[in-house]
Amino acid sequence: MLSATARAFGTRALPFCRTTARRSFARGMSTSEPDTSVVDTCQQKIKAALDADDVKVTGAYDDPNGSHISIEVVSSKFEGKRPVQRQQLVYKAIWEELQGPVHAVDAMICKTPDEA
Repeated sequence: MLSATARAFGTRALPFCRTTARRSFARGMSTSEPDTSVVDTCQQKIKAALDADDVKVTGAYDDPNGSHISIEVVSSKFEGKRPVQRQQLVYKAIWEELQGPVHAVDAMICKTPDEA
């Protein structure tokens, strides 16, 4: 039997499958070591990609595996870059995490060593 929404749009609702849900969740997880939190992984990747002097990544409500993070970075690679270009460099460093466990970056502060 079709729901009213399904009848209206001519689609059928698929039954919920626990196995599929578990697989989807597992695909969204980072490929990093199991003992490393998402926050630690992001911090390491940003530091390595930008040769950063200082990197601070915090999860929302201080949750190390939270889906929302805030980032502060000090790197000489930001010299001569506009704010959007600086943010793009950071997003590029954590792109894999943004495809899975990290849902959003709530705040990002990108400074050069002279600005810090």
